[in-house]
Amino acid sequence: MTPGSVWRFWRAVLAAPLLATLVPSGMEAQQPGLSGYYLNLFTGVGESVLAPAGVTDFQRLRIMWNGSSGPLRLDAAYEHTLTLRQEGVLGAQLFTAAATASGGDWLSLGGEIRSDARTLWRHRVDRLSVRIDLGSSADLVIGRQPVSWATTLFLTPADPFSPFDPADPFREYRTGVDAARLRYYSGSFTQFEVVVRPARPGDRETLTILGRVSSNRGGWDLGAWGGVVHDTFGAAAFLSGSVGLWALRAEGAVRDLEDRLVVRGTVGLDRTFPVAGADLYVVVEYQRDGFGATESDGLLDAARSRAFEQGEMQGLGRDVGALQMSYPVHPLVSASALVLGSLRDGSFVFAPGLGYSVSESMSLSAGAYFGVGEGPLLDGAELSLGSEFGALPRVGYLSASVFFW
Repeated sequence: MTPGSVWRFWRAVLAAPLLATLVPSGMEAQQPGLSGYYLNLFTGVGESVLAPAGVTDFQRLRIMWNGSSGPLRLDAAYEHTLTLRQEGVLGAQLFTAAATASGGDWLSLGGEIRSDARTLWRHRVDRLSVRIDLGSSADLVIGRQPVSWATTLFLTPADPFSPFDPADPFREYRTGVDAARLRYYSGSFTQFEVVVRPARPGDRETLTILGRVSSNRGGWDLGAWGGVVHDTFGAAAFLSGSVGLWALRAEGAVRDLEDRLVVRGTVGLDRTFPVAGADLYVVVEYQRDGFGATESDGLLDAARSRAFEQGEMQGLGRDVGALQMSYPVHPLVSASALVLGSLRDGSFVFAPGLGYSVSESMSLSAGAYFGVGEGPLLDGAELSLGSEFGALPRVGYLSASVFFW
């Protein structure tokens, strides 16, 4: 097959879920589910050399549906996002100086409805997949779907698909990717899977083909994956278990990119401590990322790199640490604090927050982000970063989340 015919083949394969929803099957869906999610995020951003101070309002409306018919299960989600801002003010979702990139959708299932200095209105089909049961121990999922291979909680270098921004407090839904995913379960603890994902990061077309095995041995979950990530070699290993009262999580990856072999890895510990009749939950992680910059002069180059564009990086620096604590101060109120810092330049972001559970379907939250470190410099049109997290202006936010239906 020619390269063009290969891409046309995968376009047809990944479009199959859309056709399945449009063509009547003659069979009534069993236990269909319709649900929704709405987020309103009001943000105040402090002045920086990059933009003036101001306020923004970010709204997200998401409608989700799933249903089954015989051996088929359909899953769909469609959402609109609307950002209203004062002219020149940075975006409402400014939680780190460089948020994680998506890696590029293959299918064009969304786009901008309106974009100007004060308004950004987008829509996107974030889920559109069909799962086919292949007996009691295997299934095949085709279409836009979430795929997570993360083992650690914040810094996840061995998740090659759609890792979260480690500082983002809103993690209700992982971004869907266009892929075909075959899973086989061998017993209660062992799973094999193969994922094929075409993507368009920037103006390129890439293909990811990975095989993964995971199992449990002696109380430890462990496994590995390998294959091709965005057209170049990649492999990883991961494990999680307990060491005394601590949970230990670790993952590492090797990538062959831009004529060099890059090693990436994260190790993390987490546990709960009884404090004043409630549980204080603590997570600490350290990541060494061979893609990251070793000096502040290289931070912008890291942000422009192919690895970052492909959605493989969650930060810009070589050595990064994360500390997160959460504590229920009341049955309905929880307090949290996140520190995400560069061990190279000493900069960090401190993010305290409060959450209030109004009901089973509604929650309110408030928080702030403080970037500490040498700030950016703007000399005419030339920008330079003095540190990784010092570029972040002060940010405060209020939010309301509602689940309905």
